[in-house]
Parts: sequence; structure tokens; C-alpha cells
Amino acid sequence: MRAVTAPEPGGPEALKVNDLPDPEPGVGEVVIEIVASAVNRADMLQRQGFYPAPKGASDVLGLECSGRISAVGAAVEGWAVGDEVCALLSHGGYAEKVAVPAGQVMPIPGGVEVKSAGGIPEVACTVWSNVFMIAGLQPDETLLVHGGAGGIGNFAIQLAKALGATVLTTAGSAEKLELCESLGADRAINYHHENFVEVLKEHGGADVILDNMGAKYLSRNVDALATEGRLVVIGMQGGTKAEVDLGMLMGKRGAVIATSLRARPPEEKAAICASVVEHVWPLIAEGKVRTFVHEEVPLEEPWRAHELMESGSHSGKILLTVAGRS
Repeated sequence: MRAVTAPEPGGPEALKVNDLPDPEPGVGEVVIEIVASAVNRADMLQRQGFYPAPKGASDVLGLECSGRISAVGAAVEGWAVGDEVCALLSHGGYAEKVAVPAGQVMPIPGGVEVKSAGGIPEVACTVWSNVFMIAGLQPDETLLVHGGAGGIGNFAIQLAKALGATVLTTAGSAEKLELCESLGADRAINYHHENFVEVLKEHGGADVILDNMGAKYLSRNVDALATEGRLVVIGMQGGTKAEVDLGMLMGKRGAVIATSLRARPPEEKAAICASVVEHVWPLIAEGKVRTFVHEEVPLEEPWRAHELMESGSHSGKILLTVAGRS
């Protein structure tokens, strides 16, 4: 099969397309013939040498995919060859095939094409697990989403609105602000010209903040929290080290939570996937939450997909597609 690795850390040009042996399903696994995968920020970090694959995982990049099951391993129930599926991965999505634990495999949501589903698992599992399972966002609460025009951001806006929350978000251009508002954001904040802390204070503070910036926004995020607010850090685009005013945090009885989806054990990922299928898939089928594909890039040109993501010009997901499959 054809697959993409980054043998040496570097820029997008470090990505290499290789011929590798086809995967075989282990006990409790299925093999998926991939139609599409999607590019995520974590892939950038892995390519740069800052986010190595978990122990025992292959060096093939890619944290999600969609396609059709081509082989079923021992002790797998509920799946058969030919089933159209999508999956949450710890590795291997940038390839023509991947072996994955059956618990991380999900049916294609109703009304979604197989190819487009390649960009759903990572965002759906990330948003649902962090905003709802961990932070416990309630219908009468306020959510602040940083980077609302990105794949995770636009999914978070829609899902929170569909479940009754008030949503504020940040973005960096008029076009992205307009997109966020079209998705249901109650207030879109231009972070180049507005102070999101002041805007949040006008709204009584954020009960939950979903943050991909890390250190750069830490102190301001704590300042923007409401009483008993929960800050969930899922990315480090703005660095890894910062100071925080513990007095302010304690005064608000706030919580700062840092999470990583990729490093969780298979049983936890399986529980998240099952909860997503139960709670999120019906909203997609009803059209209350939509998926957005910015561009499709051939698997043979992964560097182009990484260049596009790093440019920051995209809105929605960037798919890597396998030629001849749909």
C-alpha cells in the first residue's frame, strides 16, 4: 500500500510517500480500505518531531479516516467486510489501508458521503469528549471557542448551539467571523482588533473555554472564566509554558484541564466513540451539525495539504483522498 511518513523532522517537504506492507487485522481489529483521511494540527507537530506516535504505533501519520472494511480480525463482533465506516486512529490515516481496534470504528453518520466522513471522527470525538464529557457544558451555559473557523472550532460552535448553549468564538478575518456567525455563534470576536476577555466579561464570563493556543492565552483565558468555569486546553500553538494567577483561579473556583485524545488507551477511545455515535451522530443526520471540507488533496501530495493548513487560509477540514475511491 501507499502511505505517508516523515522519516526526518522538517517542513512539509519532509513528508514522504512510501510503499509499505498491507496491514493485517490483529485480535479485536478490522482493516479499513481508506477513501479519505484528514489533516490535523497534531500531524504538523509529528512531522516537525514534536509529537511522536504512541509506543507500538506505526510512523504513518493520520488520526482519522473513512472507507470500507476489507478484513475482520478474531473476536470482532458487529462489523463485516464491506461496511462503510469512519474511525478514530492513533496513527495510519495517511495511507491506502489501516488496521484499527474495532471499538474506534463508527458507522458513517446519516446523510454524509463516505469521503466527507474522513474529516469527522477526530473533531467529533475531540469536541464531544472535552466540551461535554469532561467540561460538562450545560444548555444554559456559555462556551468560548478559540479558532472558530477551523475544523474543531466550527464543529464545536454547531454542536454547542444544537444542545442549547450560548457560543462566543474568536477568529482572525472578516470572512472567518462571518462563517462562525453563519454556524450559529452568538458573538464572533476578531482577535486582531478586540480583547476577548473584555467581550466575555460583558457576557458574564465563559462557563467553558475550548483552547488550542496553550501558554499564549492561559492567563487571559483564566481571566475570561465565569465563576466555576472550566478551561480545557487541547493544543499548544501558542507555546507550552506560562504563568497563571492562582489567586484569580481560586477566587473563581475555576478549573484548568489539559487533555490529549491520541494518548488515551483503546478502551477510553472506544467509550468516547460509542458516546459520539449515541449523542452526536443523530444531530448530524438531522442536519443540525454539518461538516465542512475546505479542499481535497491527493494522498500522493501530502506536503500540499500541510502547506495549506500552515498558511491558516483554510476554513473547515482538509482531506487527503485515495485515487479511484469514493
